[in-house]
Amino acid sequence: MNAMRRPTGIEVGSWVRFDGQVRAVTAVTTTTVTLTATNELAVVVELDVLLRGEDFAVVDVPVRQPLPAGSLLETFPKAVREKALWWEGHILEVLHGLPPGADPGTSPRPEYRSDRSLTARQRAKAAELTAAGHKVAAQTVANYRRRYQADGIVGLADHRPVRKKREFGSVDDAVVAAMRQAIAEATDASTRRGTFLLWRTAEILRQTPAGRAVKLPSERTLYRLLDKLTRNTHTFSSATTRRSRAHGASGEFGELPVFAPGEVMQIDSTPLDVLVLLDNGVIGKVELTAMIDVATRSLTAAVLRPTTKAVDASVLLARTVTPEPMRPGWVDALKMSRSVLPHRRLLTLDERLEHAAARPVIVPETIVCDHGKVFISRNFKSSCRFLEIDFLPTHKGSPFEKGHIERMLGSVASLFAQFLPTYTGRSPEHRGRNLDQGRAWSLLELQDLLDEWIVAKWQNRPHDGLRDPSHPGRLFTPNEKYAALVEACGYVPVALEGDDYIELLPAEWRAVNDYGIKIKNRTYNSADLAPMRRRHSGVTAKRGLWEIHRDPYDVSRIWVRDHRGRGEWVPAVWKHLKRVPVPFGELAWDHEARKLPGATEAEIADVVAALLTRAHAGPGRPRTGTAAKKDRRVAARTRAARPSTPLPPAVPEPEPVAEATSEEPEELAEVIPLGLFDPLENPWRRS
Repeated sequence: MNAMRRPTGIEVGSWVRFDGQVRAVTAVTTTTVTLTATNELAVVVELDVLLRGEDFAVVDVPVRQPLPAGSLLETFPKAVREKALWWEGHILEVLHGLPPGADPGTSPRPEYRSDRSLTARQRAKAAELTAAGHKVAAQTVANYRRRYQADGIVGLADHRPVRKKREFGSVDDAVVAAMRQAIAEATDASTRRGTFLLWRTAEILRQTPAGRAVKLPSERTLYRLLDKLTRNTHTFSSATTRRSRAHGASGEFGELPVFAPGEVMQIDSTPLDVLVLLDNGVIGKVELTAMIDVATRSLTAAVLRPTTKAVDASVLLARTVTPEPMRPGWVDALKMSRSVLPHRRLLTLDERLEHAAARPVIVPETIVCDHGKVFISRNFKSSCRFLEIDFLPTHKGSPFEKGHIERMLGSVASLFAQFLPTYTGRSPEHRGRNLDQGRAWSLLELQDLLDEWIVAKWQNRPHDGLRDPSHPGRLFTPNEKYAALVEACGYVPVALEGDDYIELLPAEWRAVNDYGIKIKNRTYNSADLAPMRRRHSGVTAKRGLWEIHRDPYDVSRIWVRDHRGRGEWVPAVWKHLKRVPVPFGELAWDHEARKLPGATEAEIADVVAALLTRAHAGPGRPRTGTAAKKDRRVAARTRAARPSTPLPPAVPEPEPVAEATSEEPEELAEVIPLGLFDPLENPWRRS
């Protein structure tokens, strides 16, 4: 008779093996134990009988075992997999009485019936395998059974062929740590080669007491270690990408949800890959500064400057919240009234939109930017505070946090800049020859082309990031998305009033002389400046000079603050503005309207194609043909600079005598100055 075995403890909730079955303990007294089993009534067993049972054991896993990772078996060699499957069939017969694939209704063999203990079944299996030529002990069968119950079929496989090795082999940990430090030091430095990092690793080891006793492995081993440690770090490639990866977020990437126009906007600047004729007559490169709305992907403003300054960011912000005026030569199809934008609804709020271009007016709530000096300057921050805009700079070295504007700036190069004759390519190895001798556009001319391209192409181009949630296969254009969000969230843009717009412009302090005010060889004058001429402004800190605000991208006029009065703004017009260009009138509108009676998608596409063709041809290439003569006559009558504000009434110049042609005389419309955007005009005034 077996001696009584004392278990570690029997309590309610424990599971015990007794009489060939695993049962739950539901009650315990000093002399009896109540056991239960599935689909059976509870039985009361004397404690002495329970403990003396041949197969009695306390089962310490009362819950179902987790599902084993059987798919890992595919990583083992074929012979190992076959042996594991062979053992699985025998172990299943030991546990359940039947081997895999047994026909339904088959009865277990007598030595594997459930009324026999597990130990007896293991002994029977060992005897069976030994008789079949496989010398196996009962303890071996028991080991395989436990491994199968713990890890499934993977536990039956021989793990020696796939045993994990050390990540860096036999290389000392101190060498690994030193090389990691050398790679980390190279993150913000210029890109170097592997020989430098190996030298730096040896230097770091010599500088530490523990490292002096470490022997460096061979050069081939060090290069293999370097290859493992620098994988996906861009240590030997782009420095920008390397810094971005190193300083980027280590956790899960999140996304700032946006549901309305202006909720989140991003601003950035980058060199434009185009040579431009600068104001001083020298061919050079310029920087592009732009702002994009994340919700609609609308490019609300973009300006070109030789070098971006803090005042340029403020002017860009001012242009974002004011309408984009139509320009001389733009076709009627680019008007906001001909687009999908809710023109009628917006027109009731701001009459200046009557002749505006098809570009949304969006007032930012949050602006995301990097740590460039232009955007973290006091001037730009004060402009954001003035408009009650949240200023949100990204983490340093993390351009992906403003990925929308980064991608947009790249799209300008691929969709617009490459069509220009002086396109330089994205790097010196992509640059052509003799570009400085080509037909370079001036800075103002290129700005006009860019503004027209934004209205014609970008705002009407389907964007991959603007998809219909219900129909992901459909893409929206920025204008379509803006119109949809206006209907969905009730967004109503409130553009700046005149004084607010002027306040955002950069300020200078100048004297008001008899001839007016001179800024960069341009003289500005106005009759309203009479009380200020040769007078002290009263601002002692500025030596009596007068405060001047001007738009760097519009040379037509400036504004002077009347410090002696109530602080109102007095406009002054460029002296030669009325001599060279004539105010833009209805003649050009009628001329283009006859060409495009209705704006369609195809017409807008034609406008873009003509724009890119004109941009690639460069300046100074005249058109020929009858249509070109009409265009030249209209252009001669309506030639103007790019004013963002209407010109004061002026006496029209004598009309040039038309050339004698065989055509019938063309009836010309009356030249009427067209008011586009007057910052001092009340937008809510009703005529």
